[in-house]
Amino acid sequence: MSAAPDGIPDVLAGWVRERGGHVSEVASEGGALRFAFYGRVSTEDHQDPATSRAWQVLQAESLVSGHGRIVAEFFDIGHSRALPWARRPEAGALLAALTDPDRGFDAIVIGSSERAFHGNQFSVMAPLFEHYGVGVWIPELGGCVDPKIAGHEELMVLLGILAKREVTRARIRVRSAMTVQTRDQGRYLGGRPPYGYRLVDAGPHPNRSFARRGVRLRRLDTDPHTGPIVRWIFSQRLAGHSHARITRALNDTQVPPPSAADPDRNPHRDGRHWQVPTVRAILANPRYTGRQVWNRQRTDHELIDPDNTTLGHRDIMRWNTPEDWAISRKQAHPALVSETDFVATQHIRVTRQVTPGRTYQLAGILHCGLCSRRMDSHWTHQRPGYRCRHGHNSATTPQPDRPHNAYVREDLILAHLPALVVRLTAAVEGAAGEPPSALEAVEHLRARGITLTYDAAVRVLTADTERAERILIG
Repeated sequence: MSAAPDGIPDVLAGWVRERGGHVSEVASEGGALRFAFYGRVSTEDHQDPATSRAWQVLQAESLVSGHGRIVAEFFDIGHSRALPWARRPEAGALLAALTDPDRGFDAIVIGSSERAFHGNQFSVMAPLFEHYGVGVWIPELGGCVDPKIAGHEELMVLLGILAKREVTRARIRVRSAMTVQTRDQGRYLGGRPPYGYRLVDAGPHPNRSFARRGVRLRRLDTDPHTGPIVRWIFSQRLAGHSHARITRALNDTQVPPPSAADPDRNPHRDGRHWQVPTVRAILANPRYTGRQVWNRQRTDHELIDPDNTTLGHRDIMRWNTPEDWAISRKQAHPALVSETDFVATQHIRVTRQVTPGRTYQLAGILHCGLCSRRMDSHWTHQRPGYRCRHGHNSATTPQPDRPHNAYVREDLILAHLPALVVRLTAAVEGAAGEPPSALEAVEHLRARGITLTYDAAVRVLTADTERAERILIG
């Protein structure tokens, strides 16, 4: 114990030394710190997760040697560094462990800072680490980051920028390479083969290192069972048939849908029926012309919450316009439809034939009270009406437990609309002191964007207004 100038033991100074030191440096087990290791590997880098984890752990152990030992491990696989920590499974678990007073570790050691932090992530999270008294050790500093030291903070900002730059460069490099491989080489770039095709061997990989490991290229070839179905679908469309009619014909003849023809690649489908979107997607796929096509879809990164940018971005898939597609200069696989017929198919529009004299005053205004769908205009018994089939269409066989269709005649509704408009507003259109006519009532609803919900069970119309005015038409 030290002594004061007058020879009296300095008890206060001794107590300060006992209680001193950074809170994150609290020793356990004879002065050794307990560390939680965090690392990450992205499958997009085509790395072996086991090897990546091993070298990151080795680097972390070298960093903490002589200071403590690693007692907990958190390692994310297949999650981008651009994701905030809270949205990575293992990093999120580490953050949750911080809140536990009995967490069992005193500090965090990072295997690779550029894999752990992206952009300004460390600056955002530094107050959290400081709040819970947990230091963060990184290899570039050779120890613990101290946000109070300007050089430390600047280094972490720089490392985050470098990590972000690496992601951007990799994205540009990969996109450029895939564009060239599609356009100039017509190479199959992976993914599920389109319905009507199968994968066959296309020789050794052009990269000799990959070839020595036995990696081989693959290409598309016509599937003898499903290829003729695709040709038939295109021929039916060229004959002027609608998507629903083609779908119904496939279901009526019990042709297995794509999910049943290839169940291993379609575990998320029921594999029982063809659907209209499936037929539409086949007819819109230019790869059936024999050309390899890439970049029909893109991934947009949008903020989850513009008012809280720390939540990061979410990925949204959107369709690109044809001018953004990468198309091979020559045929890369057998064609199931000629290019001329494919282009002609894209211009076919099957329009509903409207019988002269049939008008629907309430088209677009009525919604079904059971399923909330917009009711279809329907001519029945020589007069206009409206119906809802609750999602059923002519392309599928109705299920036995499906609710009955909802029907309502237009004249029954028009007879009650003037009274409903009187209840909606005191400023009644039409002659002064007189209720509006039925057509004036319809125009009143359309002008104000008011829709009506029809409950077929009780035959009641409900207006889409704040007071939800109701009127019985039975």
